[in-house]
Parts: sequence; structure tokens; C-alpha cells
Amino acid sequence: MIVPNLLVTDDDSAFRRVVCEGLVRRGFQVSEASDGDEALDVIRKRRVHLALVDVHMPRVTGLDLMRQLVDTPDRPACVLMSAELDEQIRREAESMQAYQVLSKPIRLNQLCDVVLGALIDVYGWSPSKPR
Repeated sequence: MIVPNLLVTDDDSAFRRVVCEGLVRRGFQVSEASDGDEALDVIRKRRVHLALVDVHMPRVTGLDLMRQLVDTPDRPACVLMSAELDEQIRREAESMQAYQVLSKPIRLNQLCDVVLGALIDVYGWSPSKPR
């Protein structure tokens, strides 16, 4: 894996845009989806290594998305995010092996640190060294 493929799924288009732009500036390939249904479509069409997923979205929620990915070959690691995080959401996410559960608001630097940690822990990936 030379450049990981990331997927940012959030119904807040401004948040999604900021996160996508920040990750692209850091050298990642990034796709985006406005809800879990769109995210499933992206994951079916291309390899996604890490999905950053909002919990509360219309149509298919972040937790619903994770449930549907359980038996998916090459299932991406998932980081769940929520402005309304509670222990039930946290427990459910952990039972579905979410890499991490983050409370919004999230600073872009914090999110990028989590992305790097997930890619290192799950795939053994390391950023290429500048020449």
C-alpha cells in the first residue's frame, strides 16, 4: 500500500469538505460520502483502507454502515465520530471493532493523528520519507 484510500462519510458537507481537504494536503487519496448508503456504494466500487464515519446520518447511520460491512471482504478499518456520543454508541461501536470512537468537535490535527495511528496499527503502513 503506497497511498492509502480514505473515505470520509458525514452529512455535514462543510465538515466533510474541511476533513477531505486536510487529508488530501497530507498526501492521502480521499473519497467522500454524505451518508452510509453512499459510503457502501464507494466501498463496493473501490478499495478503502480507512473510513471516517459520522454516527448520526440520514438513511444509513454510521453504526448501520458498520453492521453491513461485517462480512465484507477487505473491510476497511472504521473511525466513528459523533457530536452526541453516549456509552451505548461507544459500546456498540467497540463490539463491531471500530478502530476508535471520537467525540465532535474534532481538531483536524487530532483526526490526522488517529488516521496515521490506524494505518500503522491495522496495515503496518508508514508514510514515505521525503527525498
